[in-house]
Amino acid sequence: MNKKKDPLSITINGVNFKNPIIAASGTFGFGKEYNELYDVGILGGISSKGLTIKPKEGNKGVRIYETASGIMNSVGLQNPGVVKFIEDELPWMKATGSVVLANLGGGCLEDYLQGIDLLNDTDVDIVELNISCPNVKSGGMAFGVKADVAYETVSIVKEKSRKPLMVKLSPNAENIIEMALACEEAGADSLSLVNTFKGLAIDIKRRKPIFDNLYAGLSGASIKPIALRMVHEVCKNVKIPVVGLGGIYTVEDVIEFIMAGATAVQIGTANFTNPLICKNIIDELPKFMEREGIKSLEEVRGII
Repeated sequence: MNKKKDPLSITINGVNFKNPIIAASGTFGFGKEYNELYDVGILGGISSKGLTIKPKEGNKGVRIYETASGIMNSVGLQNPGVVKFIEDELPWMKATGSVVLANLGGGCLEDYLQGIDLLNDTDVDIVELNISCPNVKSGGMAFGVKADVAYETVSIVKEKSRKPLMVKLSPNAENIIEMALACEEAGADSLSLVNTFKGLAIDIKRRKPIFDNLYAGLSGASIKPIALRMVHEVCKNVKIPVVGLGGIYTVEDVIEFIMAGATAVQIGTANFTNPLICKNIIDELPKFMEREGIKSLEEVRGII
């Protein structure tokens, strides 16, 4: 007798997720703090803090600034480094039972390759390659702005990776469709988008920018319509799975991204507004589907 498939379960690159809700990188730590509030093992997946080869203390000055319907952040990839992540954080994350995505950043191609080398020998499920990082050898322009640069980066990293490679796209790319197609052609197994939008905040009393680094990343409800449009455009043009993120706060938001073509979603800024948001959405999703007569997510995926 065949076991009935869970209507919430999904598969990305051969990895099974119990549901499509993934905690987004940079908003969930490694899950330990949230686990004090609820069992994070109920999540489909957890994407780690952005990891770099060497530990980083992050940026000085203001790091988080509230805006209308969102926040701006200039955290600066504060993290313990890949080695300490593997030693101190990964065992705990794997024990939760959620899929573990290691979000890997770097300032140059060599950083990415060293990180992949280390993660290859672990039980990380998926590597989420953050190509929104500034390329220090190319004047600080992010790897994910120009499609040809992204193609070269992804193809070289993919050649070395023994893990499924999910590439996280920046909405600041010159052309999001060209960027997605370049990453797919380079060998990306899946994509996640969008990362934060570059923004500016000014303290008019001090007559200075809010952030020491001048510009910062905008996220939250304010970016959802643009993120949803970009996810829809990418899903219509690539064959690999897409994970959508950007301003997701409700079950309805989740369904919108899935209708736009996303296989799964990541929830980020909403975790700061309501630390129980992921749990609430996971609890509510099957009830919503039953009310709306949706038997499985596959039924509505990409119908727009």
